[in-house]
Amino acid sequence: MYILFALCCMHAWKRGAGSMAYLLGGLGFGLLLEYVNVATSAGYVYGKFMLMLGVPPNDIPVCIGMGWAVIMYTARLVTDALHVPLWAAAAIDSLLAINIDLSMDVVAYRLHMWHWDWENRAGVEFSLTGGWFGIPYGNFYGWLLVVFYYSSFARLLEKTKLAKHTAWRILTPLLSILLSQIALYISLFPLSDWLKLLGVTSTHRFIAVLAIFALLAVAGLRQRKIQTGAKLPLVTWLVPAWFHVYFISWFFAAGFYQENGWMTFWSITNFIAGCIIHWLLYKTLTKRSTASI
Repeated sequence: MYILFALCCMHAWKRGAGSMAYLLGGLGFGLLLEYVNVATSAGYVYGKFMLMLGVPPNDIPVCIGMGWAVIMYTARLVTDALHVPLWAAAAIDSLLAINIDLSMDVVAYRLHMWHWDWENRAGVEFSLTGGWFGIPYGNFYGWLLVVFYYSSFARLLEKTKLAKHTAWRILTPLLSILLSQIALYISLFPLSDWLKLLGVTSTHRFIAVLAIFALLAVAGLRQRKIQTGAKLPLVTWLVPAWFHVYFISWFFAAGFYQENGWMTFWSITNFIAGCIIHWLLYKTLTKRSTASI
């Protein structure tokens, strides 16, 4: 993870202050999110990593913040290359991120990288079968919103007249984090509490937001113009490849595939989906045509 973050830093440095600020903003946002979640008893605590911030049991791994940063940064490189409308770009960023998260969380949880509190409340058996094979659906709902808010607020702020100033480009990620935190608070607390009264669970919210983002992505892709000879930088392939390959390898090497047939099916399906998505992106961005798709 440290190597991937370093590679992204090198790439962002060459692109300029705005790109570097977006990457570092993603790191700061990721660390802040994790600290707030753990400190406020959001339902999980982390295991032990090489470099931790905070005081146990509320300490958080630095590499997790880096994970947030590299995923959001490289997802945006993809959508910038696609030249889709703002809301579609933010939605595609979120979908690329959730594809990685679906591969990662089930395995990382079983590798004791973190622990959900329902291990104590509901017993070991439920802790491996509840939600998405042990992962609460609210976690995925939060993933979608985090990436969407950070991506969309940053893009909106970059469209202002102040964007031509270097200082504003550096400040934009900080403002995006602040606005994202406010939007997240509303989405995860007052709004979610109100929806619970109507019987809308975190599972329903996750599926609904996933469907909305998918529709936004499709609509945006239909509006774009294919650019001639577009090319994605290497980091946009290295980041998703590392996450998918690393965790699918552990899935089989640690014997987790023997635990649940459906979990194995969906883990393989999500891995294949990730491969297909990135292959289609490569084909789309290298297609020599200027016609609408």
